[in-house]
Amino acid sequence: MSATIASMTAPGPEIRAPLAALDGVTKTYRRGGETVEVLQALDLTVPEGDFLALMGPSGSGKTTLMNLLGGIDRPTSGTITIGGTRIDNLGEAALTKWRARHVGFIFQLYHLLPVLSAERNVELPLLLTNFSRGERRRRALAALKLVGLSERGKHKPTELSGGQEQRVGIARAIVTDPTILLCDEPTGDLDRKAGDEILELLRALNEEHGKTIIMVTHDPHAAACAKHTLHMDKGQLVTEPHH
Repeated sequence: MSATIASMTAPGPEIRAPLAALDGVTKTYRRGGETVEVLQALDLTVPEGDFLALMGPSGSGKTTLMNLLGGIDRPTSGTITIGGTRIDNLGEAALTKWRARHVGFIFQLYHLLPVLSAERNVELPLLLTNFSRGERRRRALAALKLVGLSERGKHKPTELSGGQEQRVGIARAIVTDPTILLCDEPTGDLDRKAGDEILELLRALNEEHGKTIIMVTHDPHAAACAKHTLHMDKGQLVTEPHH
């Protein structure tokens, strides 16, 4: 499944339609009496089925960009379209509903609830749907099977290794069959072996299951597993990192 960043390569027969498109996106915050510009008129096109790594120093705007793509935050100006939906002008209720259906988040520190089993942690996003209890459980078990944890569904996070906890996190992210997966340093808290297993799982989700993935990482080894890498510096996408 070959895909490219449309804005960075010549058009060809394998280029897919844009899944995510940011046009002139600016994000500013007020800090005291000062206006801080985090993103500057940023344009980005991500085709369906891509696996994109975002790299850049702390403070370059990577996390802000991810929050905008996931509908957690809103741009100060510019437009964000994902899967044909303009999300920057949705009302709060509509945005919450859109995010629950279309975005899977994978975090560095897993964010699992320690009192719940792996199966119940994975099931959590489905509580926002109209699925029956039986259907929620069926989907949660299917997601755990996909990440190789069928035998660990009844275990709580404290009974799992870090790599297994991240697999539960990935199962939770994919259980709704989201349009896009947003990964924030998914291997940042793991040793190299466990990290490589997570990267291989993400690659399989992309290549075998067609998931569109955007991953923020500081690790060039992790970025090398993506199909493309873009660098951010001072709120802008740059061709090469600045040294």
